[in-house]
Formats: sequence, C-alpha cells, structure tokens
Amino acid sequence: MKKLYPDVKSALDGTLRDDMMIMSGGFGLCGIPADLIDGIVESGVRNLTVVSNNAGVDGQGLGLLLANGQIRKMVSSYVGENKLFASLYLSGELELEFNPQGTLAERIRAGGAGIPGFYTRTGVGTLVAEGKDHRVFEGETYIMETGLVADLAIVRAWKADTEGNLMFRKTARNFNPEMATAGRVTIAEVEELVDVGEIDPDQVHVPGIYVQRVVQARPRVKPIEQQTVRTRN
Repeated sequence: MKKLYPDVKSALDGTLRDDMMIMSGGFGLCGIPADLIDGIVESGVRNLTVVSNNAGVDGQGLGLLLANGQIRKMVSSYVGENKLFASLYLSGELELEFNPQGTLAERIRAGGAGIPGFYTRTGVGTLVAEGKDHRVFEGETYIMETGLVADLAIVRAWKADTEGNLMFRKTARNFNPEMATAGRVTIAEVEELVDVGEIDPDQVHVPGIYVQRVVQARPRVKPIEQQTVRTRN
C-alpha cells in the first residue's frame, strides 16, 4: 500500500466531506498539523465536528477553520486563547462539547483501542455529568464516558518512514499519538522522512498500521501563542 503522497491536496483527496468528524493533534499551537489544516480550509468542507484539545488561536491553526465558518462543533478541553471561539460559542453559532483534559485524552485512547466506553470519577457532580450514566463502585460514584473514533485524524510527527511509522519530539507528542490510532483514516504530516528501517523499532511511537497516508511538511516558522521577555540587566 502506497502511503507517501506528494502534497497536502493529494493526501486529503477523497477523505473530506461535509458533516464529518476530524481529530486534530496538537496542544495550543505545539505539534499541530498546520499544513493539513490549511488544506482543509482550502477544501471548503463545512459543518465539521472537530476533536482537539483547543481550537488554536485567532488566525492560526484551527482558528483558520473557525474564521472560515467551517466548524459546527468543537469537542475540546480548553477554550482560551481564541476570542473568535468565545464569540461564536456565546452567540450560539458554535456548539461545544466540553471535556476535562484527562477525560478527552482517555476518550480518544479508548476509541483507538476499540473500547466503547469507560467510567471515571472526573466530572461527577458537575455539568459534565449531566445526562450520563452513573454507577457506584466501592462506594464511589462514577460517570460513563464514550470512546471517540473520527472519520479522519490529522497529526504532525517529527519523523516518519514511508510505511507510516511515526516519532514525535518532546512536547509536540501531546495528543498526536492517541489521535493517530483513533481515525478511520489517519494522515500524518512529517518534518523528516526516512526510509523503512532507519527508525529503531523501540523508538516508534505510533506503528504504521494506524497510518494510511504520509505527506512531507512544508518548512515553516513554529509560532508561540504567548511570548514574554524581559529586559536584560
């Protein structure tokens, strides 16, 4: 199976449609699949449900899809850093399914592992628990959360081989490995592409069996959401 695609447009070809669910790796702007997000913006698909820790920032990352009116619903754990996100949500133009961060990570991991649901104490007694099944285990109340499986998962890796075996670097690892396993189709944009056999098997974070398509990332400056500096003494 040929997994390497020459550009983002061809890598996304045949995977996009209106009303689909997309998982997007990253945390803030760290480790986001920026090229693939740009490609989705250009495609014009609409009414998307997007699963991501957050929605980028104004004018960058998933913030571009928000600005273009392509996202109908966000499944997220953090909604700061993006004024447009807040404005769309408060006006009723954007639906939000809010998750505690650990719960969101476990829902994604569970989906990739074929686990339809699990129980957690996180969120019991809060708005997060409303409408969910409650069970008592050893005297403690738990709520059931469901696993998440997306139509498409887009991730960014530091290194990959042509069979889709992925490596992530430092903080950019974040949500990317779990999302790579939880997409019916997973596309990885990678900074460094190597031949099969050049990655030590013990260093593979996501086996290529989970990855259907790979595309070389374009060189770009990696932005920082907030940068604080002080005058040198």
